[in-house]
Amino acid sequence: MLNGKTILITGGTGSFGKKFTEVVLNKFPDVKKIIIFSRDEYKQFIMQNMPEFKPWADKLRFFIGDVRDKERLYRAFEGVDIVVHAAALKQVPACEYNPFEAVKTNVMGAQNVIDVSIDRRVKRVVALSTDKACAPINLYGATKLCSDKLFIAGNSYCGTKETRFSVVRYGNVAGSRGSVIPFFQELVKEGAKELPITDMNMTRFWLKLEQAVEMVLEAIKSMQGGELYVKKIPSMRMPDLARAIAPGLKIKEIGIRPGEKIHEQMITKEDARNTIDMGEYYIILPEINMEHINYRYSNAKTVDENFEYHSGNNDRWLSVDDMRKLIEELQ
Repeated sequence: MLNGKTILITGGTGSFGKKFTEVVLNKFPDVKKIIIFSRDEYKQFIMQNMPEFKPWADKLRFFIGDVRDKERLYRAFEGVDIVVHAAALKQVPACEYNPFEAVKTNVMGAQNVIDVSIDRRVKRVVALSTDKACAPINLYGATKLCSDKLFIAGNSYCGTKETRFSVVRYGNVAGSRGSVIPFFQELVKEGAKELPITDMNMTRFWLKLEQAVEMVLEAIKSMQGGELYVKKIPSMRMPDLARAIAPGLKIKEIGIRPGEKIHEQMITKEDARNTIDMGEYYIILPEINMEHINYRYSNAKTVDENFEYHSGNNDRWLSVDDMRKLIEELQ
């Protein structure tokens, strides 16, 4: 599928970008080239010198640049077959405090990626989304919802060009930068007597980084253009997560923070009329008319008109023991 292809990852030095690169190099050893596009030269230096990437030096290219810079994207996208767009400002408080910066990166940056992908005749573009883009209540989620809409509309915007755009949406990645797991672990190391939980009823989706990579690879393989992929992943109650990390510590409820939800939502009731069930994942088909795309999926099932998918109504749950095993795998 990817052998002989040139792939570019925006935000490629992040947790997802590094894991995606590692998986692709090992699964598709004849990939032509992987371009790591990011704005932090130090993170690029670190990634270049990681042992797992040393044997693949001839396959890797490192481009310093920002998705806000359209001219730099235009140069970097030359000869690229597939783009995975992972670059974003992701911290909720930072986006609330710096809203214009969040818009420049998450919205205008998305438009730049779309425009340049079309102009450079990139074949397939997969953009990463987040649960916070579903019925957003904070600025980060709002910018990512806007980004999702832009990428989906890009399939009409491209005119007669063959560029196709799709989106992959998933929840918390266990152990990733900014995850609550390393935050709790650090508190335990510092000798904390209790762990803070904003609400005792709170639930969250959890998946491993490898699962996120698999979903993106599935999208690259099966996308026809305009789909929003949602992986089926298990949920966990936040008090159980605290017990999995530090069974002997007390749990203190500190109150929900601004922009925070009790349950993470992936698919709303309004999305249900356009959602199909593919077994291990859902696809939300575009509402706008894509006359040039004939959507065909084998084994697809429609969902109930009142269907919604969030971490509180999930039928897949992680126990305390399940989470402990998952955390051990991250060590």
